[in-house]
Amino acid sequence: MKRILLSIVIIFGTCAAAQEKKSDTVKTKSIEGITLTKQVFKKQSDRFVYDVAASPVAKGNTTFDLLKQTPLLSSTDDKTLKIAGKNNAIIYINGRKTNMDADSLVQFLKNTPAENIQKIEVITVPGSEFQVESSDGIINIILKKKMSDGLNGNMRMSNTQNKYNASQASFSANYRKDKLGISANVSGGENIEPQTYILRNGTATTSNESKGNVDDPNKNIGGYLNIDYQINDKSNLALSYNTWTNKSDNSTVDLFNTIRTEKETKYTWSKNRENTRSYNNSLNLNYELKTDSLGSKLNLNAAYLNYRRFQNIDNQTFLSDVNMDVKKGTMQVLQSLPQIINNFSGMVDYIQKFKNDLTVSVGGNYNKTKTDNDSKNITYSYDPLLAPDPRPNHFIYDENIYGAYVTIEKKLSDKISGKVGARYEITNSLGTSDNAPTEALKKIERNYNNLLPYLSFNYAVNDKNNISYSFSSRMRRPSFWELNPVRNILTEANYTQNNPFVKASSTYNQELTYMYKNSYFLILNHSYIQDAITQVPLQGYPVSPDGKVGENPVLRYIRTNFGNKQEMSAMVGLQKSFFKQYWTTNFNIGVQHNINNGSLDTDPTTGDKFRNEKGEDIVYTNKTKSTSLLIQTNNTIRLDKKKSWFFGINYYFVDKQQIELGTLKSLMSLDLSIKKMWNDWTFAINANDILNTNIIKIEDQQDNGNYNYIHQNRYNRNVMISMTYNFGNQKVKKVRDIEGASDSIKNRTR
Repeated sequence: MKRILLSIVIIFGTCAAAQEKKSDTVKTKSIEGITLTKQVFKKQSDRFVYDVAASPVAKGNTTFDLLKQTPLLSSTDDKTLKIAGKNNAIIYINGRKTNMDADSLVQFLKNTPAENIQKIEVITVPGSEFQVESSDGIINIILKKKMSDGLNGNMRMSNTQNKYNASQASFSANYRKDKLGISANVSGGENIEPQTYILRNGTATTSNESKGNVDDPNKNIGGYLNIDYQINDKSNLALSYNTWTNKSDNSTVDLFNTIRTEKETKYTWSKNRENTRSYNNSLNLNYELKTDSLGSKLNLNAAYLNYRRFQNIDNQTFLSDVNMDVKKGTMQVLQSLPQIINNFSGMVDYIQKFKNDLTVSVGGNYNKTKTDNDSKNITYSYDPLLAPDPRPNHFIYDENIYGAYVTIEKKLSDKISGKVGARYEITNSLGTSDNAPTEALKKIERNYNNLLPYLSFNYAVNDKNNISYSFSSRMRRPSFWELNPVRNILTEANYTQNNPFVKASSTYNQELTYMYKNSYFLILNHSYIQDAITQVPLQGYPVSPDGKVGENPVLRYIRTNFGNKQEMSAMVGLQKSFFKQYWTTNFNIGVQHNINNGSLDTDPTTGDKFRNEKGEDIVYTNKTKSTSLLIQTNNTIRLDKKKSWFFGINYYFVDKQQIELGTLKSLMSLDLSIKKMWNDWTFAINANDILNTNIIKIEDQQDNGNYNYIHQNRYNRNVMISMTYNFGNQKVKKVRDIEGASDSIKNRTR
């Protein structure tokens, strides 16, 4: 059920004994003095760099909070990070993609202190060497380098209060002795995610409204273990293990339904109880060989990923009346929706650097993935004359991806540099279903090849002015759960429908950037998406391919390829300190223009079409344009000369815009914080969405009279209290963070 409701709106992450520290106070002051005179925000050839080392912005924050305050980055749902003008943000650490699935990564970022971060790189148009999809951008987190042997670490605890109370804790440690480095982290938390929904849909003469609450309790624990061994001066061997477990028992959805037709008004209750467990384990072996003194190197990776999700749902419908009394039951649907993913991957990269400022990179990767979805769906009617309706579905999906790339980067002069590259990918997939209702669903085979070019150009006009341009072509493969052809029941007449026929979409990105004094910037962006993968609402009386018309109208949210779309944006901003560094701010303001062009009249999995009460065919169309305003500002104000008290004020506003499901109404959030630093401790209080304005509202009105409305309150208004303690030798060198060969698969498990 969590995935159902999320998918509706998805279009919009006691300590150990401390070692003695010598003269830390003096050294810290010295570092801070240097940091304040640095260029904290600058544009390099293919990325923006935000230097946060020793900054008060990082102290006492989580990594997720720090990323939300980074120029060009934002989060409107406190679960996903977005780069301005991009679909999604992919997290890298020290140039290596993180080795976790999407849900685990969010919890990891929220439980990890930000003190160890040196800088954050925002790569808006990734080169061919990166395995990313669609118009995704990259956030590369660079950790501080500590040079001497020893042990260090940190501990963080926090408590958050919105409708319910939530607690989180994490403990991490780093150890280095000669050639051996070990890094480990354990983190976890417990919370109840509350939501309130209003769902309305209908035609000119019928309507269906569902109102109610969602309570989703979660307990999670996980961590990582990285071992890095320097074989000699030229070669390193590393082993990385990541694990994360989430448990959600007795997640509840209670919706009161009002169904109106020309003849009558009917009242029902939909009561959903769900138990879910998910497990993510991945293992990666890395070998790195430096081949010369210029920085040329060879990287080899081999990885295994195992992802398991077990979901059991009990959905019951009860008759009711206008007073919302619960009466006799009419229907019960029991669902078991397991998903098991196994992935074996290999990757090789070679970078050759030449003395004439020329760099050539070549590489390849192979991913073999098998997903097993042995779903069960049994519908029971309280009418004794009707037998149970079992609909098992055992769907197995096998996928093989072969990829190769080459990039050439050249510094032509002190002012001009460029990069050109291409990635070639071959995808072979086969989906089979043991219990498919139609022949078309029993075997679905796809084979396609894609050539994905890349180009970037950077011109440093002088010390104050910089201009750059980038172009890239990417594709987006559907997530594994989107391909599993099952229905996820929300109410008796409202459900989502996955689609094994979804094919990969293609995206073409262009970006022009101007930077002034490494503080002010202008970004122009354009993305064109073919066969966009999204969710489309089809509603009315279903008509099967044999001509049989359903007795009652239904609403199906269907995963499908929905035409083409364009996204254009223009943004200006700054990152700067004023009043002798007492006030540090980053500010962005821009406009985004969306052009949608799609239509759908048939459920691609069943072949059903839809009619209204008059027997007229219904087509869902979205051929609209919209222009919206975006504003974001993050401010840190130092309150004393000792640099121990800080006040934060953050604000963002997203104007209404047209998306595939309809018009997304404006979103806004005002956040305040106060922070105190005392020796090795940092104490903070954060008040988020204090105006309670970050509430999702989507409205769509079709020319044929059909309408659809979604209101989702996620209780983003909350207060969080946290404390962080750093211990040990703060010069310990960090263990290398290694990119897993299976990392390109992980984001598709969600």
